[in-house]
Amino acid sequence: MTMPIPKRAIGLGVGLALAAVALWAVFGPISRNSSDPDRFRSPAGEVAPSPQRPGDPEAGYAALINQPYVSCGMPYAAYRRVAPETNPDLLIPGREGRNAELPYFLTAHVNADGVEIVSNNCLVCHAARLGDEIVIGLGDAFADFTGDPRQLVTQVGRFVQTEAESAAWTHWADRIERIAPYIQTRTLGMNPATNLSWALMAHRDPRTMAWSQTPLIDPPPHDPVPLRTPPWWWMGKKNAMFYTTIGRGDHSRYMLFASLLCADSVAELEEIDQFAPDIRAYLESLGPPAFPAEIDDALAAEGNRLFARHCAACHGTYGDEPRFPNRVIALDDIGTDPLYARSMTDGSLDRFFAWVDRSPHGGTVRAAPAEGYIAPPLDGIWAVAPYFHNGSVPSLEAVLDSSLRPEFWRHVTPRAYDFTALGWQFPALPFGKEGAATAAERAAIYDTTVPGYGKAGHLYSDGLTEAERAALLEYLKTL
Repeated sequence: MTMPIPKRAIGLGVGLALAAVALWAVFGPISRNSSDPDRFRSPAGEVAPSPQRPGDPEAGYAALINQPYVSCGMPYAAYRRVAPETNPDLLIPGREGRNAELPYFLTAHVNADGVEIVSNNCLVCHAARLGDEIVIGLGDAFADFTGDPRQLVTQVGRFVQTEAESAAWTHWADRIERIAPYIQTRTLGMNPATNLSWALMAHRDPRTMAWSQTPLIDPPPHDPVPLRTPPWWWMGKKNAMFYTTIGRGDHSRYMLFASLLCADSVAELEEIDQFAPDIRAYLESLGPPAFPAEIDDALAAEGNRLFARHCAACHGTYGDEPRFPNRVIALDDIGTDPLYARSMTDGSLDRFFAWVDRSPHGGTVRAAPAEGYIAPPLDGIWAVAPYFHNGSVPSLEAVLDSSLRPEFWRHVTPRAYDFTALGWQFPALPFGKEGAATAAERAAIYDTTVPGYGKAGHLYSDGLTEAERAALLEYLKTL
């Protein structure tokens, strides 16, 4: 029996476009026509809310899993030659027509030339298996963007047959060719979203969205800053969507630009914008999965009291009257790896911020990055390992006790959850990537000595006793 291509392989091709290109507007201005470069900066502190367009959550779910918001991709016939079967475990409810036969992270539609094509949707990064269930909104901690996506392009291209299929494949292949050098990560689970967005901006006219084969502005660095994919169920609480306060303004506009890989006109983006508020409304309606094992209620109650004293000022309160402060913590205070926050505020990326400033949507979205990181909500925190913005800490136990953080550790497949430490099981290693024999083994190793991948910081609970940290862990299971 021929097995279908695993999710990771497909994700290397079309899916990379989805991970965070979804977010062209990620770099909007504070003042559309201001010439002051400080309009791209923001101080640490609380982030104010922005008005959001209302939407229909039910319609948003249908659009998320069925609408072709990425308009180029693989010819369906060629895809089926490479992956003739769909694993039933990869099907989800609510899909229509051909989509009902495809893995949850792929969407089919017929293009303007009458060719049925398949492209990735947002779930290639924003859904993952948890136990026996595919959880929509859970960032995939095992997504693999370490390989060259052009390998899949070539593989599919061997099965293209008609002239129309060739044209569709060429359109998709050309886009992947231009962005491939900028979207390959060092380690499993890291998402090259921001680099992908910048690479696409470099090839597009900001006023018309017309594609240029050669960059119109300098492209981004080749090595993406490591970022893990946060869960969607935090969206309803966050005033800024991303780690450094990027993502203010109209959140729907950020999401609709999942289409930036292929949409070659403002009109195409405006069509997608018609259902983008519905998708946002669906994301805001999501709740976290419940902890699937027993909880010691008395110990959790003690942890709740400790949380209120030591954690709530940054991470908010939970229960009947939840409050989330949307607070950005300065680098000097949080102490976590500074590379991402500093790269957003040192001026080296201002050309991309200015790109959106010149775009038709420049007045509706804001970046305003701060030199620090937003303390996230903690709903469902037990399920979203590994931790910190760069995924450098494999368990919540190690978040609360920095002495437990390994310098080198390895992702293990098949994945297994550690119900004591609260995180995916991992072995600590005495060596980094240089000790691995194969490329696959190197990709699975997390090396915290590499800039951007550091495990330092967030030492607030180091001063607690072991018993107090155990109580905090028990309480975190309840969120």
